[in-house]
Amino acid sequence: MAPVCVAAAALLFAAFRGRSPAWPDIEAARREALESLDEGKISRVAIDDSSTIVGWIGAQSTYDGHVWEIHPLVVHEQHRRVGIGRALIADVETLVREKGALTLWAGSDDESGETSLSAVDLYADIPGAIRGVRNFKGHPYEFYVKVGFRIVGVMPDANGRGKPDILLAKRV
Repeated sequence: MAPVCVAAAALLFAAFRGRSPAWPDIEAARREALESLDEGKISRVAIDDSSTIVGWIGAQSTYDGHVWEIHPLVVHEQHRRVGIGRALIADVETLVREKGALTLWAGSDDESGETSLSAVDLYADIPGAIRGVRNFKGHPYEFYVKVGFRIVGVMPDANGRGKPDILLAKRV
């Protein structure tokens, strides 16, 4: 496995350990890194002055190329809130726009009770829950909103009862 894939996988695994079961072990993170290199996908990294990977974004096409999904996006904890995630998204936006995309979207799971969308019955009033969403513990949906995404939906119970996936999108 290429050193860049090993480093990206380590970054992914470390960032999501304890937050999400999506990558339960380093092997799952390595598979994700390798799959991001498949034809038709986008995989970009951000490196610091010492050539260390500090961020990684992947994207894949859906809806005949009109829509691209960000999967994954991760920035090293010590390098957050300095514009790396914003730059990675801007880079992917440019690339997918050049491919004819109209929309970029991301799912941002809440499996740890970080928002007001977690641990409640969203089916009672999904639009109202989205309108009144609150961030309790630094959930990344606010980052996406700051870079121009809008919450376009929520998948209740996507990760188990009371553990939704927050769906965000923006026009590119």
